[in-house]
Amino acid sequence: MKRSSSQAHNKRLTQATLIGLPTDVGASRLGAAMGPDALRVAQLGPALERLGVRVHDLGNLAGPVNPRGARDMDGLRNLAECLRWNQIAHDAVLQVLEQNRLPILLGGDHTLATGSISAIARHCRAAGKQLRVLWLDAHSDCNTPASSPTGNLHGMPVSSLCGLGPKELASLSGSIPALPASAFCQIGLRSVDESEKHMIRELNLEVYDMRAIDELGMREVMRRALAGLFGPGSEDIHLHLSFDVDFLDPDIAPGTGTPVRGGPTYREAQLCMEMIADTGRLASLDIVELNPALDMRNQTAELVVDLVQSLFGQSTLMRTP
Repeated sequence: MKRSSSQAHNKRLTQATLIGLPTDVGASRLGAAMGPDALRVAQLGPALERLGVRVHDLGNLAGPVNPRGARDMDGLRNLAECLRWNQIAHDAVLQVLEQNRLPILLGGDHTLATGSISAIARHCRAAGKQLRVLWLDAHSDCNTPASSPTGNLHGMPVSSLCGLGPKELASLSGSIPALPASAFCQIGLRSVDESEKHMIRELNLEVYDMRAIDELGMREVMRRALAGLFGPGSEDIHLHLSFDVDFLDPDIAPGTGTPVRGGPTYREAQLCMEMIADTGRLASLDIVELNPALDMRNQTAELVVDLVQSLFGQSTLMRTP
């Protein structure tokens, strides 16, 4: 259904920088390295510009190749390469934030969020802002080196940011933890390891799994997740969205390496993005785990672009902030 567009009302949305990070070193399957180019083929930049966003594309940044290595002594795969890519992500995102532009990280696998959010946490500490992270994902990504069944680092960014992952990653922001667990809100979970269930309780993470969405509805889940982002005092909140493509049901988004049935529908995902846009607080974005090698005619990338347009203010009707 074709929808009319409205300009993003938040001034922070008027200038954005695309940062391509073409790597799948943290993932179990190859292909996420092609995600940034798939989003460009789906016309992400022009779609945002039609909404009044001035877009600058840094292109794809260079980093180490995927060695497809065996586990190291700590049970991790490709730690050195993941650390290098996350440092690249950290430095690029921090530079964009210092330019007063909104960074859009195009992944790549979800391990990149460690570097991205570490940079945002560093920026928020310096600016005296409060960081709020919405984590849209089928998985909690709360594994640690001791608990991970695979050793893949894309399953550890939340634990790393909370100070419990590999020290090299946990310390990227210059502070351990990079941010308190209370800053996170995870939405859409439906595949969580037993050890991660204990970690969620230990960290007291705010989580709305698919049962919560089924019982409460997406509107109520998002109302709770976005509480505090409206009204006096909310201007000091930096809202970051880390959007894993496997958050979506694979019936509508097959192009991802770790699909899990029973995710949000198209309309539920649109409502989620529209309600985030309504806050006017979005200040940074990750788009990760898009794997065009597993997609059909780039339909997942095109859906993601559609959702990002909603995130930046496109709606069926003209709405006031």
